[in-house]
Amino acid sequence: MAIVSTIRKNHYQDSMKLMQISQKLSALEGIKQASAIMATEANLLMLKEAGLIEKLPESAGANDLIIAIEAKSAEIGNEAIEKLDSLLMPTDIGTTSSVKYKSFETASNALPGANVAIVSVPGEYAKLEVAKAITKGLHTFLFSDNLTIEEEVELKERAREKGLLVMGPGCGTSIINGIGLGFSNIVNSGPIGVIAAAGTGLQEVTSLVNNIGSGITHGIGVGGRDLSEQVGGITTLEAVKLLHNDESTEVLLLVSKPPSKGVAEKILSAAKETGKPTVICFLGSDLKSQDKDIYFASTLEEASLRAVQLAKKANKKPRIKSGNNWKKLAQKSIQSLHSKQRYIRGLYSGGTLCYEAQGVLEPILGDIYSNAPLDKRYKLKDSNKSERHSLLDLGEEEFTVGRPHPMIDANLRSQRLLQEASKSNVAVILFDVVLGYVASPDPAGDLLPAIREAKKRAKKNGRNLVFVSHVCGTDNDPQGLASQEDKLREEEVLVFPTNALASRVAGMITARGDI
Repeated sequence: MAIVSTIRKNHYQDSMKLMQISQKLSALEGIKQASAIMATEANLLMLKEAGLIEKLPESAGANDLIIAIEAKSAEIGNEAIEKLDSLLMPTDIGTTSSVKYKSFETASNALPGANVAIVSVPGEYAKLEVAKAITKGLHTFLFSDNLTIEEEVELKERAREKGLLVMGPGCGTSIINGIGLGFSNIVNSGPIGVIAAAGTGLQEVTSLVNNIGSGITHGIGVGGRDLSEQVGGITTLEAVKLLHNDESTEVLLLVSKPPSKGVAEKILSAAKETGKPTVICFLGSDLKSQDKDIYFASTLEEASLRAVQLAKKANKKPRIKSGNNWKKLAQKSIQSLHSKQRYIRGLYSGGTLCYEAQGVLEPILGDIYSNAPLDKRYKLKDSNKSERHSLLDLGEEEFTVGRPHPMIDANLRSQRLLQEASKSNVAVILFDVVLGYVASPDPAGDLLPAIREAKKRAKKNGRNLVFVSHVCGTDNDPQGLASQEDKLREEEVLVFPTNALASRVAGMITARGDI
């Protein structure tokens, strides 16, 4: 293999554009992996550790674009780099603006009616740009990460003084007035307001609400640290206030990993003050409330069903259709397994979905190991080596160094799928497929070659493998929910309408339990 790279001086591109370029370059024939990234000091070190550059360039800066490629030959790598200019060209999607602004000030002056700014710059510059947005009276969707927690608190407190939201840092998803920001799905408008400290958690509940037959007013991402003790839920509390005052929002739905006790009490108090029915899903938490308008849910599935029930003022929770013959197929899958096949392996692109799956599987299978575990005792010693029952969040930084996110590029997940499937004691491969803006145009199709090859190898060795999946998305998404599900079913993958149900069935198959 050959390593080739190039640097474009003063050629800044936002993170989402860079992830898409990385995915397109990685998909070229003869390319093992490719990374398009801004040449910050931290990014250069990550590329070096990933083996994508041999030595650190001396003159590169944070506004310089670096392309690093591992290819079968230097010639193939250089040919890929020659395609860079065409990839940097804006895509013609009908109505586009050719106006480019060189600074935040000129852009905001040219768009006086704007009330939201999207910031996607290297972390060391993000604080300044968010501060400018706050001064201008703009809410901020902060896709950038790598801000210190002190900087996050400072910015959020300044925004709170003006009644503004700082969504982030590291905010992957929001849906504001029907407009998707970052990784988001196309969902119907409706009476449910969602606040989430989890990107794919927000995607899952908004998609399920849509698919069950309701819709949302807003889906507000707050950043993964917002409900920590240090930050204190600043943006979440401001979002609750905004939805309280929004007449279109009739039901609140809050999603997060477990917050600290003090922050949880603040959130409960704020939700109670709205007087609106509120569904809270703090994954992995055992919190309870005596208030008649506060409802706790243990899974994203349960939270979505309850929110729709409240929005429709129905006596019973709605049901999610799971197909007519899944129980028969699951039972057939159990019968096809060898007695030595005892373990499940989960390969997730969505961190919240991986977290939820662990909570569902633990009562069925016992201890679940992960690179992002529910219990720190079960953290994998080496994320490249699974132990017993293991679920992996492949979107964690340790896997995305020098690589595009697995929602965009399936190469790493395909490689890991083949690695896990080769183990004679593995019974079930559980995985998610996430649709929507920014995600791969065909995420299910990207995984099919690896699934076919894994089945072929297993059959050659006298084994059968069971594949179980959930597709997070809607029929309105560019990829199309039904189309993506059908592609998986054609390869005999068991596909379920919620991540929680997919996890439960995968666990019961692994445990040879009653379906």
